[in-house]
Amino acid sequence: MISIVIITKNEGHIIEKTLKAAAAISDDIVIVDSGSSDETVRICKQYQCQVIETTWDGYGPNKNKGIAAAKYDWILSLDADEVPDEALIQSLRNLELTNGYIAYTLKFSNYFCEKKIRFGVWGSDYHVRLFNKKNVEWNNDEVHESLQFPQQIKIVRVKGAVLHYTVNSVEDYIEKTTRYAKSSALKYYSKGKKASFVKLYISPVFTFLKHYIFRLGFLDGWEGFIICKTFAWYTFLKYSLLHELHAKANSNS
Repeated sequence: MISIVIITKNEGHIIEKTLKAAAAISDDIVIVDSGSSDETVRICKQYQCQVIETTWDGYGPNKNKGIAAAKYDWILSLDADEVPDEALIQSLRNLELTNGYIAYTLKFSNYFCEKKIRFGVWGSDYHVRLFNKKNVEWNNDEVHESLQFPQQIKIVRVKGAVLHYTVNSVEDYIEKTTRYAKSSALKYYSKGKKASFVKLYISPVFTFLKHYIFRLGFLDGWEGFIICKTFAWYTFLKYSLLHELHAKANSNS
């Protein structure tokens, strides 16, 4: 059996679509909500989810809160805007989950304002999201969290896809990117990383060319251009903010 863990905050516009798919996979859906002010919690309770209302301590820590409360050892970790398609639902229902040292990687089909993105930054996307909590857990990073695996873990692909409705508007995308850049800068600063000239000025240009030209982002039209341009801007912004943090620390010392 699989438990599904979803972290939420103000996801009323999408969470019901995700929960309908999740309910076809598991009878144990754990919601970790960090202060929603919309209908998110009410909708989740309608679907008989276990809802943990808590503070925001970062992506890794909050996901681990849900894992700790899950009924089963096998965990499917989803975000509120990630909807398993029918093929993935059937694959997950038919899996023989007998080896706790296997973790499963899922294909992600990413959408920008309802358009499926096939190339560039979001074109080829796989993430490990199904694992046994006795052997695997999230690290405690606030942003860009990652799973911690034992050395003997084996990664296996599952048929089907997660439909990721990540952006509702250009404004939404810019807001999310800015928030991630600020969190990433703080994460790098806490680890003693610095923003070199190359990171500040060369990496953003290379990032845009890599994804827009060499990974064919231009084939996704204006959406592909916006995604690649914003991702390059994110690269510049996080290192610019990191540089400012170090400059401020030096001026105060």
